[in-house]
Amino acid sequence: MNKIFYLCFLWPAAFTFAQSASEEDIQIFKEQGFIRYSDLGAKGDGTTDDIDAIAATHDLANQHGLQVKADAGATYYISGKDRTVVVRTDTDFGSASFIIDDTQVENHKAYVFLINSSLQLFKPVGISTLKKNQKKIDLSFPQPCLITVTNSERKHYIRFGRNQNQGSAQTDVFIVSKDGIVDTNTPIIWDFDQITDITALPIDEENLSITGGRFTTIANQAESQYNYHVRGFGIWRSNVVIENLEHRITGEGDHGAPYRGFIHVSDSANVTVKDYILTGHKTYETIGAAGLPVSMGTYDISLTQALNVSFINCSQTNDIRDTRYWGIMGSNYCKNLVLDHCTFSRFDAHKGVANATIKNSTLGHMGINAIGTGTFTVENTTIYSRRFFNLRADYGSTWQGDLFIRDCVFVPTLSENSSPVLVRGSQGLRAPDFSGRQLCML
Repeated sequence: MNKIFYLCFLWPAAFTFAQSASEEDIQIFKEQGFIRYSDLGAKGDGTTDDIDAIAATHDLANQHGLQVKADAGATYYISGKDRTVVVRTDTDFGSASFIIDDTQVENHKAYVFLINSSLQLFKPVGISTLKKNQKKIDLSFPQPCLITVTNSERKHYIRFGRNQNQGSAQTDVFIVSKDGIVDTNTPIIWDFDQITDITALPIDEENLSITGGRFTTIANQAESQYNYHVRGFGIWRSNVVIENLEHRITGEGDHGAPYRGFIHVSDSANVTVKDYILTGHKTYETIGAAGLPVSMGTYDISLTQALNVSFINCSQTNDIRDTRYWGIMGSNYCKNLVLDHCTFSRFDAHKGVANATIKNSTLGHMGINAIGTGTFTVENTTIYSRRFFNLRADYGSTWQGDLFIRDCVFVPTLSENSSPVLVRGSQGLRAPDFSGRQLCML
């Protein structure tokens, strides 16, 4: 078997900042096993900017493997300063509140909290092609890894309509074992005649736990253009559990830039979000790529190149049938997504999902929107929308696999110009392709 050769670099890069802590203090922290934000100067009074103290606390915790705890009852104000808090240890936000002020943001592309791994991304050498459903690649790895492959010479997901584009580079994400065996739950779904880029990110063995916290975003007042803000949690680590977190939004006016997601899971596997209360963003309009007005997608959850992600017992604060607020989630290049006991305004997969399950849930005015492959199962779920299942026409109305609908309730929202549709595939842009083995409604 070929041995692997690779170049290593930090992913993503982390900037270290720490206020002074004596060796005696550090020893006390080690003995108790955790550190609080107030230990490094956070005021928690709701007006003092605590971002530097919060970042310093996590920097010290990351260095010494300590849990981080917020101070009970504190309210931490976080300004728009260009500063990201890097989280690599278990964190308990408890009953604390966080005010994230986006009215004057220095860098809208910077997360407030970045949950990442101390393990390093690397580039495997020796793989030039891949085949759909290939069982093994002829390399060994230091441990199980998340593999991302790209062929920039081939385009997929060419989009039509008002947000038209020329497509995206062929991309796939899957998990391999130390011996290069492809995880059967994350199969390779494309033939790659050539590979222009490949990366491997080792998968952390232990779960990282993030729990508690009441977060309020004071919404940005930027121009209504596609200038996505990511002012929340970036998850760039595998095996993460997020529980009992709340996110609310205030200060939305008659204009604003869209949000990528208060929780944005990217290049990760095995992420579970439980008992999460989130909020839909107000919908604003701009001019799309076709030169015509469009409503901008804006999200409180987004997923990119993420595998095995589950949302359990999650809900949103605003009415899922209120069309003033955009659909709560969006995803691209994902596999094995699950909604279980969730109340959301929609489920959406733009650039394909491979296998998805929605069960014991309620979806609102935007219903289910998806293209992709594999098995899509909807069971014991109620949907309030014009369409129960919408094969996205702007991406070709394609599902290559099976769709199962079991024990569901469809409550269509009707108007003079619409009628209820169970499964929609539009002929208006391109011919729909439902090339699955079966469409089953039980």
